Amino acid sequence: MPPKILMIEDEPGLVLTIGDRLETEGYKFESCSTGPEGEKMAKTGGYAVIILDVMLPGKDGFDVCRSLREAGIQTPILMLTARSQLDDKVSGLSIGADDYMTKPFEIRELLVRIEALRRRAEMKHQEESTAVSDTGVYIDLQRGLIINSGTEYPLSALETKLLGYVAQHKDQIISREELLASVWGYDMGMTTRTIDVHIARLRRKLGDSKNGKKFVYTVRGAGYRFSLPYLN
Repeated sequence: MPPKILMIEDEPGLVLTIGDRLETEGYKFESCSTGPEGEKMAKTGGYAVIILDVMLPGKDGFDVCRSLREAGIQTPILMLTARSQLDDKVSGLSIGADDYMTKPFEIRELLVRIEALRRRAEMKHQEESTAVSDTGVYIDLQRGLIINSGTEYPLSALETKLLGYVAQHKDQIISREELLASVWGYDMGMTTRTIDVHIARLRRKLGDSKNGKKFVYTVRGAGYRFSLPYLN
């Protein structure tokens, strides 16, 4: 499968030009023109690189980038803007963007930067994957998978969001109410029992056992504590 590139940009001409060139270079290109739609696609698509404009309808690029990182999505993000102020570049990089380009730019430079981001991500993946050997379990939020002793277990969108949230609170006790508020958003039809069901599913995919390896701990009367294996 060719590597996928997502471009979140509301200038049709720029999208067409870059999309044609990337497809010529062997990439699979997908695009959208609003912040909310781009955020949704980025969380479900398994992209190699995300090209993210700052000025977007519905939700600006800074907020999209921040939301993706808070959800545990570590796909390399290259931000685009017509602005040239240093503060904008610092803001983008400080919330998790990996690179920054100011419009107008040369497409050849964009291609070089995309390749650099892909190589960097691959090197990081290879280096950190050695940590998997201790438990045989690896979580890949970008692809929505738990890999347990070589077997892949797909994650639902909610399971991916749940793991992304608890990854930020590793080894902390998290109440069911906090999970319900932060992951489910207090849907009126939801109860804390919903959380228990999803936790049980994650335990099965992680391979939790009473007498062996364990990643999810129930803290009686308080909630759950997560000690996750290697997570990407």
